[in-house]
Amino acid sequence: MTFGRDRLHGSLDLLVLSNLAGGPRYGYQILASLRERSGGRIILKAGTLYPILHKLERDKCVRTWWDDATGRDRKWYALTERGRKRMESRAREWLDYAACVRGLLGPLAERLAPPSPPLDAVGK
Repeated sequence: MTFGRDRLHGSLDLLVLSNLAGGPRYGYQILASLRERSGGRIILKAGTLYPILHKLERDKCVRTWWDDATGRDRKWYALTERGRKRMESRAREWLDYAACVRGLLGPLAERLAPPSPPLDAVGK
């Protein structure tokens, strides 16, 4: 099952920033990494990703440069210190919200929640 746009709204900036915390990437790498690391449940289109990247660039949360070392001109994105601070702030906020929702759902959440993957399995 993939997550719909309404479920992702408000967390896409955080997902992109956290993806860039692993090092510089170009657009297609970001899309592929999000898809892979989510087990195929987050599938963004370029038309969704690039406006987010442009906004993060305007906000000085990412820096960019062009490189054609691979034989193809690609725009690379890297997290800035401002971006790292925003990512950490948004992650704390999101985790607090998720814990609150889980608590409000109570026993239902315990019964229906899928098991969490081991931390060492994330991103492989």
